[in-house]
Amino acid sequence: MRKVFMGVRLQRLREERNLKQIELAAALGISTSYLNQIEHNQRPLTVPVLLRINAVFGVDVQLFSEADEARLIGDVREALSDEAQTEHVSLAEVRELAAGMPAMARAFVSLHHRYREVVERAEAMAAQLGDDWTGDAPARTPFEQVRDFFYARRNHIPELDAAAERLYAKAGLGPHSVHAGLVRWLDQRHGIRVVPDDTDALQRRFDPRARTLHLAAHLRQGQQAFQMATQLAFLELGDVIDTLASDPALGTEETQSLCRIGLANYFAGALLLPYAPFLRAAEDGRYDIERLSRHFGVGFETICHRLSTLQRPDARGVPFFLIRVDRAGNISKRQSATDFHFSRVGGSCPLWNVYEAFAQPGRILTQIAQMPDGRTYLWIARTVGRGGTGYGEPGKTFAIGLGCDIRHADRLIYSKGLDLKDSSSATPIGAGCKVCERPSCPQRAFPPIGRSLASDLNRSGPIPYLFK
Repeated sequence: MRKVFMGVRLQRLREERNLKQIELAAALGISTSYLNQIEHNQRPLTVPVLLRINAVFGVDVQLFSEADEARLIGDVREALSDEAQTEHVSLAEVRELAAGMPAMARAFVSLHHRYREVVERAEAMAAQLGDDWTGDAPARTPFEQVRDFFYARRNHIPELDAAAERLYAKAGLGPHSVHAGLVRWLDQRHGIRVVPDDTDALQRRFDPRARTLHLAAHLRQGQQAFQMATQLAFLELGDVIDTLASDPALGTEETQSLCRIGLANYFAGALLLPYAPFLRAAEDGRYDIERLSRHFGVGFETICHRLSTLQRPDARGVPFFLIRVDRAGNISKRQSATDFHFSRVGGSCPLWNVYEAFAQPGRILTQIAQMPDGRTYLWIARTVGRGGTGYGEPGKTFAIGLGCDIRHADRLIYSKGLDLKDSSSATPIGAGCKVCERPSCPQRAFPPIGRSLASDLNRSGPIPYLFK
């Protein structure tokens, strides 16, 4: 049986009853020195002493229960897992707090609950006011600051698009010769040798001293071409990228460094899919993503990314909104050339077809969806991913959602067979239950923040939460 040390709890019991050590020791039939050792965790709390405490003071033995301690440990660890918490606290320290100072631990958990309520209310207000209102406020993380950097530019960086088109022509690249052309260009222009590497866990690793670019051998040619193009961005457009990333709104060096990577990836997509030829092919094929994927030799997600960037003032494509989610509803990518936004805290509406895509992997799903404010969109969704690089290693699977305002939907092949004028056929979706004001959604998981619930003990219906 594990020894139980409950010194602080015993001290609290004595203080609550305004007893001195000698008085409590006498009441329990033990020596003062023995009680002092128990209170300072030098001796364990034994069952006979515990039973005596119960008999003399009528104290519930649950006050000294290890089961209660285990639950409290779980609550404290959950609070410490909050993304705002930066200090590492070991499990041993958590156990010490829960066992030795349970009231302090409960107060900490209670404060964290209040903190989360305040954060959720603030996020709900921000979601209702929209990204335009939150645009001038500092984002919570470098990732969000970089996302807002691209969002403010409607996901279009003209300097990089123009540079990519010039290099595409200068290097003599073509839809089915990009990989070989980039290998040749890196060798002839920069003296860099491209080496497939099946031992390196990284997708791309550049050794500047050896002038060698290592690429993971398991990558497809289109993926390897993307990695080569990303490295070329740093080699040939470093000054341009540094100038763009020096935007004062980005703040810290960590955020600026992350933005540089995002800009290099943007250039890579623009080099593999140069603006004018890609837009022409997209328009000619009514934005058929799989046809574009075959023509240019890159994956579904890469095509969707590029479609969300076609906003050159004199040659605009359909303004798309792109989102990438995992099975748990985490949004890892969000790009927009439209006025559409999912809030910083939303995007997890289960009625949205981007989540249905996981049930039908590899198949393109279409959906006409309407937001609570009446805006209607055509959405397509499909899963993307790959298996692990070896036996027993985990792979990754995401769902890509690509949407546009309903007024552009007839330009897309995916509108075929859909009644774009029948607003009643649209699926009502929202930006997440906590900020969604729809009163009659049977799929609702939480009541909206800031709304009073309407409870009726005598009636029950299909809607889990009714609010006033």
